[in-house]
Amino acid sequence: MWNALFEKGKDFGVGPIGLGARDTLRLEMGFCLYGHDIDETTHPLEAGLGWITKLDKGAFIGREPLLKAKQEGLRRKLVGFTFEDKAFPRQGYPIQAGGEQVGTVTSGTFSPTLERGIGMGYVPLPLSTPGTALHVVIRNRQIPATVVSIPFMKKPS
Repeated sequence: MWNALFEKGKDFGVGPIGLGARDTLRLEMGFCLYGHDIDETTHPLEAGLGWITKLDKGAFIGREPLLKAKQEGLRRKLVGFTFEDKAFPRQGYPIQAGGEQVGTVTSGTFSPTLERGIGMGYVPLPLSTPGTALHVVIRNRQIPATVVSIPFMKKPS
């Protein structure tokens, strides 16, 4: 079946890919991965997942804390960022603004489509506006990064 699939798909460029390719594709689309971008320390509103969190659809586990967070206002937000340099971020790298750590990279890679490093991480709400300048510390160097809207890849219209 493996060989037949690739034989039938060769005119279309079908080939095997691995988890690295899948991870790059999901990051380019801004999709969260549990254990990286979302976990027990985050909630869907700060992760930009409010569109799938229906607070007005009745009771569910965790509804009350989410209502409270929405009422009090977000303190941090998951943002996308890009580099101009060829460097690329990895999970756990510090995100800085004004020389101070303001967040941590949750996911990052080099995007072959965009030909630059891309990543996501949580930053304080005032630093979440697209165009905001940040730095990501990679091997003790502050690499300039710019907050961008996610998804990084826009769907064709």
